[in-house]
Amino acid sequence: MEFRYLGNSGLKVSEITYGNWLTHGSQIENDTATACVRAALDAGISSFDTADVYANTVAEQVLGDALRGERRQSLEIFTKVFGPTGPKGHNDTGLSRKHILESIDGSLTRLQTEYVDLYQAHRYDVETPLEETMQAFADVVRQGKALYIGVSEWNAEQLRAGHALATDLGIQLISNQPQYSMLWRVIESEVVPAAEELGVSQIVWSPVAQGVLTGKYLPGQAPLKGSRATDAQGGANMIKRWMSEPVLTGVQKLRPIADELGLTMAQLALAWVLANKNVASAIMGASRPEQVADNVKAAGVHLDADVLTRIDAAVRDLAEFDPRKTTSPEQREA
Repeated sequence: MEFRYLGNSGLKVSEITYGNWLTHGSQIENDTATACVRAALDAGISSFDTADVYANTVAEQVLGDALRGERRQSLEIFTKVFGPTGPKGHNDTGLSRKHILESIDGSLTRLQTEYVDLYQAHRYDVETPLEETMQAFADVVRQGKALYIGVSEWNAEQLRAGHALATDLGIQLISNQPQYSMLWRVIESEVVPAAEELGVSQIVWSPVAQGVLTGKYLPGQAPLKGSRATDAQGGANMIKRWMSEPVLTGVQKLRPIADELGLTMAQLALAWVLANKNVASAIMGASRPEQVADNVKAAGVHLDADVLTRIDAAVRDLAEFDPRKTTSPEQREA
């Protein structure tokens, strides 16, 4: 495993982060989830990402159980706040001071830890003053409940504003967690330059485009039963944007590139996002321990300029680049 600094901080994270968005507490049994976490630890992964909203808090509990007994100082645990985690009452969502301060305590209890290494704003809250949000985060840091602050799916303007307030308050906003893959490149023109300017890293999710970049979905063939593309509860709505014949055909052009490098297509996709120097870590999920052991081999892989050019030739014209799709500020559900 290789490690990278997270933003302009002294915190190092593993190039591959284990994430449990669509799996723990929902798609797989707890014993399997624990086995996947153990496989991640065995592979050298030290960074683990979750959120209170995943499986309505259950994912945090499962991760906490799976990590019990591990040396806390050897781990980097990330979680997030924004979405509704209770009965969706009028204060059960968003980035208000009330919701943040109540949510961090719930997350720490479920994760069975006294602090998280990174506490992230899961989305930008258009209904709460940013000053209130950042002051609450500062208090969380000063209380020792989080070491650093991050955000998720914030655009360049929001990053600059949040970073300026964090600096004024004496805390470190060091990361952004956007979607990023060969097929979803909306952060490249605005978010990444702003992040580089501010000393903020990307921790990217969906680096294999919900599984499409693994090559398992073939043009002209129906997706296999039980795959994500057929699971209405497990991401079928998100993956459908890439289930067109042109995209699936383009993805298959990546197979010979992966074969020449001795990589699986999933490893190639992970190595591709890690080739972006502003990316500190790529989040990988898994429903089987073998997936962890296989995909983690992308860490430390170097793709030379010729390989990157060939990848671009295969899928660049199929990718989304519009920076306006970086984020969709969300109204509170309650």
